[in-house]
Amino acid sequence: MTTLATGARPMQVELGFRVKTYDVDFAGIVSNLVYVRWLEDLRLRMLDEYLPLEPEFHQGRGPVLARTEIDYLHPLRFGDEAAGRMWLAGVRRASWSLQAEFVLGEQLVARAVQVGVFVDYRTLKPLPVPDVLRRQIMGGPPDKVG
Repeated sequence: MTTLATGARPMQVELGFRVKTYDVDFAGIVSNLVYVRWLEDLRLRMLDEYLPLEPEFHQGRGPVLARTEIDYLHPLRFGDEAAGRMWLAGVRRASWSLQAEFVLGEQLVARAVQVGVFVDYRTLKPLPVPDVLRRQIMGGPPDKVG
C-alpha cells in the first residue's frame, strides 16, 4: 500500500456538525450510529470535490465501503458543535483508505479509518483505484473539481 508521510493530509475536507436531539441516545451522548452518518457526509463531500460520483455512476462504476473502524475517545452531547475532518490515507491497486477525526474545540473526540474499493456495478468486481486518487497520495497537484 502506498501511504503518506506522518502529518500529510491530501484531499482533506472538513464539515461542522451540531449535535441534534435525534443524535443522542438514552444516556444523553451522541450515538455511535451518528458517527457513521457523519463519516458518510465527509466522504461524499470529499468525492464531490475530487471525484464526483455522478459521472462514475453513469459509467457503471463507483466506490463501495468495505470497512469502518471508529475509536470513541470523548462523548459529545446535545448542542455540541463538533468539526469532522477526513483525508486520503493510502492507496493500493484496488483499494483506498481514509482517515477521519472529530474534534470539539481542540479536543479529539473520535477518530476513524475507512477502507473501500471501486467496483464495476454490473459485475461487482473490483477495479483499479482511479488515477486522481493515486496522484493525490503520490503528492501530485490537487485535482479538485470546480
